[in-house]
Amino acid sequence: MRMAQSQFKSVWMLAVSAVFFSAPVAADREPMDWLSHMGAAVQSTSYEGTVIRMQDGNAEALKVVRTIVDGVILEKVVAQEGNGLEIIRKGNEVHCILPDRKSVLVQEWDDQSTLFSALPSSEIRFGSEYDVAIVRKERVAGREAVLLAIRPHDGYRYGHRIWLDTETSFPLQTQLLGDGRTIEQVKFADITLNQEIHASALEPSYSTEHYTWLRQPSGHASTHIETPWKSDQLPAGFRAVATHEESMGGSDEPIIHILYSDGLTNVSVFIAGRSGELVAGPARVGGSNSFSVERGDYEITAIGQVPAMTVEQIATSMQQP
Repeated sequence: MRMAQSQFKSVWMLAVSAVFFSAPVAADREPMDWLSHMGAAVQSTSYEGTVIRMQDGNAEALKVVRTIVDGVILEKVVAQEGNGLEIIRKGNEVHCILPDRKSVLVQEWDDQSTLFSALPSSEIRFGSEYDVAIVRKERVAGREAVLLAIRPHDGYRYGHRIWLDTETSFPLQTQLLGDGRTIEQVKFADITLNQEIHASALEPSYSTEHYTWLRQPSGHASTHIETPWKSDQLPAGFRAVATHEESMGGSDEPIIHILYSDGLTNVSVFIAGRSGELVAGPARVGGSNSFSVERGDYEITAIGQVPAMTVEQIATSMQQP
């Protein structure tokens, strides 16, 4: 009996060691290959599960169902606490159902994924501003996953950790990292992948027949332009990738929108005529920071999922000849 107990204890300890001290992943696929497969998986995978999203120390649970029918994205997201918010998506049209207010807000949305719209792709330029590496294998939501780490070389950008399902390359968990801490996290507590999803699972849980329907203006008109505005103190690796003049709803004055990118992270700069209503200085929501400043007859705001010092440096260094 003692021998049997001893053998059982040894086997149990080996099993525990295998879980908590997992070996590095075999180099059967390069990090960039994982990212390439991930991008395809996010766009094409049908899934149903429970997501725990953490931001600013607060956690919320969401039930998520997503599939694609004839090339059209169908999605339903249901908040498990609070006011019972439901988001129903069909293609680019999104219905935000607020049962406590008996109202529905209709918006346009062109992101590929509600949860993973900011994920990196295989087109990222690594080497100068970031390193990417495979760390190890772990289990997330009961499935085997490979952990990828994307590490910045300076403090002007955040790091990322992404757990990809080894079978499908679908992201089961993502973390946005800055100042040695997790700023935002999305993690599946449970998930089923590529199973048949019935149409009823994508229908609203409430009858909205007598709700008030509010339609948000359909975004803005945008025209590509050349502009003399530029920053002479861009953090290393950032460059202007697009410049547009946009007409925003409720305003007759066009706004200049310059998009800067380092290949992974984007920062948008908006330049508008002085309105007298600008609240200058920094602002923050989750991992997104913004900084606004007045310069002559203009108001300048830089915003992006980057550290505060990045948007401040870009906003305060914008100028025109």
